[in-house]
Amino acid sequence: MRKITLIIVHCSANKAGSKLRMADIDRYHRTLGWTGCGYHYVIPIDGTIEPARPEDLPGAHCRSHNSHSIGICYIGGLAADGRTPEDTRTKAQKSALRHLLESLHKSYPKALIVGHSDLDPKKPHCPGFDVVSEYRDLQPPI
Repeated sequence: MRKITLIIVHCSANKAGSKLRMADIDRYHRTLGWTGCGYHYVIPIDGTIEPARPEDLPGAHCRSHNSHSIGICYIGGLAADGRTPEDTRTKAQKSALRHLLESLHKSYPKALIVGHSDLDPKKPHCPGFDVVSEYRDLQPPI
């Protein structure tokens, strides 16, 4: 059983309104030689929570942290121009992400909830919002 110490939120770095789904990410990640989607969950713009990699398997979403984390990716993260970083979460995505994080917090109460950018300086705009502040109420006690 893996010891989960982090729940990491990502964006897919697609422009607002992208119709991308977990299956699309899965296909792309397989072209990279991976065993499938590197995230554990993907949240498309309609707010569906799509399971990807099983939680008992390490992800492929954040270098040096995959062995002890759960990875969540919402579809979006770029403005309509496809270049400018932006929090493009729809109302449905925000609701679904909150619900998923509440559930994961119950399963992993000691895990910190962070954004990819909190762990990787090469990804300063992922996921496009301050995860730690937004989900402060779900953080473990210090």
